[in-house]
Amino acid sequence: MSEAGAAHNVQPPMSGGLALYVHIPFCESKCPYCDFNTYAGIEPLMPSYVSALAREIEQWGAWLDRPTLASVFFGGGTPSYLPPRDLRHPMETIRTAFDLPDSAEATLEANPGDCSVDRLLAMRRAGFNRISIGVQSFDDAELAMLGRRHDAARAAEAVRGARGAGFENVSIDLMFGLPDQRVATWERSVEQAIRLGTDHLSAYALTLEPGTPLEADVRLGSTPEPDPDLAAEMYLLAQTMLAGAGLQQYEISNWARQGRESTHNLAYWRSLPYLGVGPGAHSYLYGVGALDRFGVRFANVNPPRTYIGRVGTWQADGPLDTNTIATAAATGLCEPVSRRDAMAETMMMGLRLNAGVADDAFRERFGEGIADAFPAATADCIDLGLLEWASGALRLTERGRLLGNEAFSRFVAG
Repeated sequence: MSEAGAAHNVQPPMSGGLALYVHIPFCESKCPYCDFNTYAGIEPLMPSYVSALAREIEQWGAWLDRPTLASVFFGGGTPSYLPPRDLRHPMETIRTAFDLPDSAEATLEANPGDCSVDRLLAMRRAGFNRISIGVQSFDDAELAMLGRRHDAARAAEAVRGARGAGFENVSIDLMFGLPDQRVATWERSVEQAIRLGTDHLSAYALTLEPGTPLEADVRLGSTPEPDPDLAAEMYLLAQTMLAGAGLQQYEISNWARQGRESTHNLAYWRSLPYLGVGPGAHSYLYGVGALDRFGVRFANVNPPRTYIGRVGTWQADGPLDTNTIATAAATGLCEPVSRRDAMAETMMMGLRLNAGVADDAFRERFGEGIADAFPAATADCIDLGLLEWASGALRLTERGRLLGNEAFSRFVAG
């Protein structure tokens, strides 16, 4: 079993390095299914945004006493939409403000339309060694329905180009459960991803988010509603195909070749500390400064203009605690995490991993075992065939992977 496949284990805060997320809110156009904190048509803000981002990175590096980073992840939005110089600047600032080992994973999310040979080489020179390409589908009709700016041929060129540019880990995102999507087109998309030799694949079921154009189209009847039974069939098909191609499932929506699992996302699923910078970025810190072992969750303000105005002259000072974080320049939301909340979130996130949550690790952190902390949720989920005990860990069954939210909600409810 790979290291990523091991059950969720307790580690001292940041002992393996901090995960740093960098939010890039710019998009050339906004996809009709997207409800992320992203914006089209604000390109004039790019220079001032990058300067503010560098300022926030500098201040956090100093406040945390230049910690070691296990991973850096530029997400969005469309990070690849930034000019290469505007990708270099924050990466250079990160190297100065934090200890970024050469071995650390540095991921850039990219749109296939931005992946020319020159731009891919510039991304590598900026210091990114992993690229996550938002392909979504290798079917042109599906791409058009999703409002994507590329076609299937361009997506394939982007994946090949990333390999040629020297990225050590090339990941592809695909979507299933789309309106009018057929199992045959989904199968061809998965086949093409395998054929292109992807190291990592994320397969996400479409979620119709309220307030998005696609959700409105489905609600008003102009676009057919996705078929959940077909989506389940597509998911099971992907499991079989990817396993046969040597990509092992390690999380509900993620498959990887040995050693190519996402270090950054594993920090989320293992409930390890992470810092987010940029508008709308979320953070979870504990066991550092004056923060207790359950810590604090906080998020930056969403609007880029507000973020730029607040961060431009920010000077971090004082002890690192809930009050100083809550009053930091960019903070929009901040709440301490209770012991009970930490236990529930550990289960909700850790159960996403195929190996599940190790009972002895849970007991070490919280002073009681999983079944003691959540007797009803544990028993009910086992009785329903959603969870099982294996090698001292509580994990999802095959049925549970299809109905994960049903299991997670029981632990959140307590």
